[in-house]
Amino acid sequence: MEFDYDVVIIGGAFSGAATGLMIRRKYPAARVLIIEKNAAFDRKVGESTTEVSSCYMTRILGLTNYLGHEQLAKQGLRMWFCNSTEQRFDDCVEIGPRYNARVQTFQVDRAKLDSHLLKCAVDAGCKLLRPAKVGKIELNGSNGQTVDVDPGPRSLRARWLVDASGRTTLLARKLGHYRPNHEHPINAVWARFTGVKDWDSYDWREKFRDYMDACRTARSWATNHLMGHGWWCWIIPLRGGDVSAGIVYDSRIFQLPEGANIAERLHAHILANPVGREIFRDARAIEGDLHAFSALPYYSEKVCGDGWACVGDAAGFIDPLYSPGLDFCSYTSNYVADFVGRNLAGEDVTANVTHYNAQYPIMYRSWFEALYKDKYYYMGDAELMSAGFLLDVASYYFGLVIPAYRNPEEAFLVLPFHGRRGRIAASFMKFYNRRLVALAKRRLATGRFARHNVGWRELYDGFVPDFRVTKLLRKGLLRWWKAELTNLRLIFASRATTPAKRSEAGTPVEA
Repeated sequence: MEFDYDVVIIGGAFSGAATGLMIRRKYPAARVLIIEKNAAFDRKVGESTTEVSSCYMTRILGLTNYLGHEQLAKQGLRMWFCNSTEQRFDDCVEIGPRYNARVQTFQVDRAKLDSHLLKCAVDAGCKLLRPAKVGKIELNGSNGQTVDVDPGPRSLRARWLVDASGRTTLLARKLGHYRPNHEHPINAVWARFTGVKDWDSYDWREKFRDYMDACRTARSWATNHLMGHGWWCWIIPLRGGDVSAGIVYDSRIFQLPEGANIAERLHAHILANPVGREIFRDARAIEGDLHAFSALPYYSEKVCGDGWACVGDAAGFIDPLYSPGLDFCSYTSNYVADFVGRNLAGEDVTANVTHYNAQYPIMYRSWFEALYKDKYYYMGDAELMSAGFLLDVASYYFGLVIPAYRNPEEAFLVLPFHGRRGRIAASFMKFYNRRLVALAKRRLATGRFARHNVGWRELYDGFVPDFRVTKLLRKGLLRWWKAELTNLRLIFASRATTPAKRSEAGTPVEA
């Protein structure tokens, strides 16, 4: 049967470009067309990579040299907690690494990364149509998929159609598979700022000597998070000096303060936090570079069929905390590229298509319940969140990071939470997450939430993809069990006679 192309990919950002590049590598004769609607890429909500997505970009896609020269090396994840807007900066709780990151990760400008990866796909032999809009789509299985493209008007036929349209979720909406995740009502607002204070400046060494001497790595190049009850803010440096800052919040628990516009509201919230006030005192938002999303999480009930597949954000999105978006893009684009390439080479991939449809909702649901469901209830309590963080990252290393670095070609063809071991891991993570939520609600009810968000710092050696990660797993377990013992005492404590007051930073304080 004659087709204009073997594969048409809708969307040329990370997922679409990676899928096209990997199809050409797996089956060099493939005729691949990438259709990108924008003449230039805009910025995305997440700009920090994880160990897994970094492994995919460096070991599989081969972007090590580019990332090292054009993006910033990331120095881990650092969290900051307070229990009062008037708290001193150096009295706030800090949780994060003491030393340089052991595994390479990056702070990325997504517009630049997407542009470079798309160029790599074109250099590998993919054709690019840009800017162009997709109109009518007809899915006809083995008889080919038809796509109308503007400018044209032109109708293209291909054996495979890959949806990498991101949050547009073109095929999921067309086929009626799109579902919002109402269990997780989070919203996000973010902007780029200039004039942000350097976390490692000389004058801060004079002002906060203990703070400076405690850490052996650059805090400025970390992903710094301000944490509160029902919300968290990210502060991410970008190459060239700009800083990305934003807030993600659970609308059941928290709302942004009022203001003239969304940029002022975001800036006011950051300034109400003692750490944010020190960092953003002289900062200003870059005009016109502000974004907002409501109802962030969603998923597609079905992600592929005979002749079509969804990858990356076109298949679903959960939450930017821990930056899992590019992890999902890595697994889905690689898995789809593998079975599409093998099908073009003459193999029957019916089993792979069936498995992708069956495993993706398991992966999405398990990831959501294990890491994010109701997590915003305990985010603002340093003791509870530090326990959850250590357990989350240790589980992530055991389940995904260690296998990825041991054999990346094999690991990225296995979707997370697969099989019996995946179910056991998901059950364990769901259990401790539910318990931490319950402990937080008890602390809120008794006026003890965030009581100890003052006067301590926990700097750990760092996570490594081998048996040494058990040290931090043990620390997380001990902190969780200590919180359980505290909860036993709170069961018999009298409930607060008045609701906990909320500071301007959104953190409950004792009535």
